[in-house]
Amino acid sequence: VQLQASGGGLVQAAASLRLSCPASGRTFNYYGMGWFRQAPGKEREFVASISWSGDRSYYRDSVKGRFSISRDNAKNMVYLQMNSLKPEDTAVYYCARSIAALGSRLSQFDYWGQGTLVTVSS
Repeated sequence: VQLQASGGGLVQAAASLRLSCPASGRTFNYYGMGWFRQAPGKEREFVASISWSGDRSYYRDSVKGRFSISRDNAKNMVYLQMNSLKPEDTAVYYCARSIAALGSRLSQFDYWGQGTLVTVSS
C-alpha cells in the first residue's frame, strides 16, 4: 500500500485548501482512512477519519465545522477539505490507512504516506 498526500501550500488565514491522497492497492475500499498532522516540535495528532464506505466520519474538536474528510473509492482517493484555516493549523499533514472502522489513535493506522506541508500565515 502506498499513500502520498498532496495539496499543501502557503495560504493566509481564513483561506481554504484541499488535500488529496491517492492510495495504491485493490483493498482500498475495505479500510477506513484518516488524516493526521504534525506541527514543528509537536507530536503527530489526529485530524479526521472516514469509514470504508464513507458514511461515517470523525474529527478532532478544533477542526469540526471547518474541515471535511471524504473519499472516492472508485478512484482510490481520500480528501481533506480545509476551510477557514488558522495559523494553528500549520503542520505537515499525513494520510493513513486505518485498521479500525473509524480510527483516531496512531496505533489504529498501519500505512502512512509522506506528508504535505500546510502553512497558514496570520
